[in-house]
Amino acid sequence: MSIIKGVLDHQNSPDYLRVIFEPQMKKISLAVFTLAFTLIVPSAFAQQPALTAADYSRAEKMLSFNTGPLVDRSGVRPIFLPDGRFWYRVLTSTGSEYVIVDPSTGSKRSSATMNELGIGSAGGGTAAIGRRGRSGDPATSPDGTKTAFIRDYNLWVRDTATGKETQLTKDGIKDFGYATNNAGWTHGPNPIVAWSPDSKKIATFQQDERNVSNVYLVPVQVGAPTLETWKSALPGDPNVPMISRVVIDLDSDKVTRLQVAPDPHRSSNCDDISCDGGFTDVYWAPDSATLAFLSTSRDHKNEKLRVANASTGAVREVYEESTGTQFESGQGMVNWRYLPASNEFIWFTERDGWGHLYLYNLATGKLKNQITKGDWAVWQVLSVDDKNRVVYGLAGGHDKGVNPYFGQLFKANFDGTGFQILTPEPANHNITFSPDGKYFVDNYSTPDTAITATLRDTSGKLIATLEKGDVTRLKAAGWQAPVQFVVKAHDGVTDLYGLLYLPPNIDQSKKYPIIDNIYPGPQGGAINSGGPGGRNFSSSRGDNQALAELGFVVVQLDGMCNPLRSKAFHDSCYGNMADNTLEDQVTGMKQLATKYPFIDLDRVGIWGHSGGGFATAAAMFRFPDFFRVGISESGNHDNRNYEDDWGERYIGLLAGDNYEKQANQTYAKNLKGHLLLVHGTMDDNVPPSNTLLVADALIKANKDFDLIMIPNAHHGYGAASLYMMRRRWDYFVKYLLGAEPPKEFEIKPRQDPRSTM
Repeated sequence: MSIIKGVLDHQNSPDYLRVIFEPQMKKISLAVFTLAFTLIVPSAFAQQPALTAADYSRAEKMLSFNTGPLVDRSGVRPIFLPDGRFWYRVLTSTGSEYVIVDPSTGSKRSSATMNELGIGSAGGGTAAIGRRGRSGDPATSPDGTKTAFIRDYNLWVRDTATGKETQLTKDGIKDFGYATNNAGWTHGPNPIVAWSPDSKKIATFQQDERNVSNVYLVPVQVGAPTLETWKSALPGDPNVPMISRVVIDLDSDKVTRLQVAPDPHRSSNCDDISCDGGFTDVYWAPDSATLAFLSTSRDHKNEKLRVANASTGAVREVYEESTGTQFESGQGMVNWRYLPASNEFIWFTERDGWGHLYLYNLATGKLKNQITKGDWAVWQVLSVDDKNRVVYGLAGGHDKGVNPYFGQLFKANFDGTGFQILTPEPANHNITFSPDGKYFVDNYSTPDTAITATLRDTSGKLIATLEKGDVTRLKAAGWQAPVQFVVKAHDGVTDLYGLLYLPPNIDQSKKYPIIDNIYPGPQGGAINSGGPGGRNFSSSRGDNQALAELGFVVVQLDGMCNPLRSKAFHDSCYGNMADNTLEDQVTGMKQLATKYPFIDLDRVGIWGHSGGGFATAAAMFRFPDFFRVGISESGNHDNRNYEDDWGERYIGLLAGDNYEKQANQTYAKNLKGHLLLVHGTMDDNVPPSNTLLVADALIKANKDFDLIMIPNAHHGYGAASLYMMRRRWDYFVKYLLGAEPPKEFEIKPRQDPRSTM
């Protein structure tokens, strides 16, 4: 053992073999010495055994297309009928069932087909979809008789019965068209409109992009290159897309311009003016005579509530609010409401440190009272009962001791009294209200417990338990739930919440490398990316458990700077998006390693996509002695090369070097470990130049790295997604596990056979 220790202590010296072994080498031949040395110190240099195709096949079984078909009776998506009843389809171990429910009695009846229930193939109803309560195509009028569309930069409508087409605007031109959905990374053919309740008027805009900079991409193809071009301003650009608001009266063939200056292409809720398919931040009055809208400043720090006369275009200033960081009107949806019948409006703000609702006088813009209050956050307003003056919404963190990312349904009177949590279970609740507002279907679950679907009335009374998810077959296939955990943030005080995915049959005496699957936000975390819902039950969360099956511990941690909690929590990295929650990730994994000694902090990997790709490269450059292997996919590495609305919202306006000092290529010279950069060549969200800037800096710094450019792939990799997943597995297996992966394993998706029954 003393010889072995000498080798290990002196192996950096060029003479260490001669010094240590010279006496022995005089007595034995070089061949014998080589054999003896191999037998003495095999563990010092040997790699893990090679992984086989069988190992990858075992991991593949933990992907959603294999685990999903093993979950039965999971969740209810109600389809409401004109008579108040609803039906739903539920998947079983042998196929599917159709169930019809009468909310007034709670009675259920099931059968093998819809026809047996007497509702036919169409069902005579429409789906209520998720929390937002929206149905149908926003371009279709409320009465279903007309559909709006764009042709040659102008807005048209088509009669759904006759097919007759009518041109509504006449002066639209290239880069100054009507209802266009083509600013920044969002660009598509669908019009952005808000129909009046009587289906006779359309609120929309003429968007001026004539002086906005262009974005260019060239597809990979045989022959002469073609150029794809669209408009997308960058942070600091002198010109951004501007919208001039209009109201179109279909009966009079009149286009009325609202008497207000053009607004930046912004909303109070997302980095687009259409967060949910429609014209965000616009509400019509029930009588279709007026509409209310928000004007959002370029830096998202100022909001103005205005009311317009739909006939004359006159605009009245109602209320204005500013913040030092960035203003949000809700989490995943807009929470303010226009209540002209009572001459009021409901306002959402975080000005007391938490997201809450307030009631205002519409005529004076003066506060009447606060509706909700406390050290917890309102996320979403789901329903407003004007007649009974009650608001229903989703909140997080109200019940202490419950994970603050578990959303619960509440109701409160307009005057601030009568607050009540209607879904008491400590789980994440997903709510669908009936059209008459008397009942709601609640699908609730946690990451480690399957979905239970219940029917309640708006007093909170349980009417019926509709379904309980069954994971018996899933567990029999070897599935294990992720472990929920809580650690402290880098401030040593704030609780952070995450999920841990463990290898099967873990050996507590061994050490396992750990992979951090990161998405830093700031609009959503690794688990709650995109808003509420991330804490729902899921049979697979990407390939996290698949990686665990290959011998890794995988962690997802929602760090500070993410939404759904307090404003201070969310704003903790405002102005410094390069924070990327990395200090939280590092300190969190250190705490986990203390609790779970089998975690090997000498072998830490990290990977993420988009904002997670940005965070991954930053981790490899800023914490090079902690993160050893990273896979950075489609990262926005320099936000000067990403759309204006994103950076200007969370960093602020371009000033001096505030963007440059956050750019990843600035720190590329610090790389020590293995880094794989990945990007699609036709990424119209995050342009591929972001990754190439980092590659260029690494080359100039003489650093070894790996690069995959996926031809013609967009921000998501489409048909190449499973190829990239396999390459991700290979990279971690080779450089973090120290094993050889099977050559060119192919991940093959399959369809749930029940979906064809």
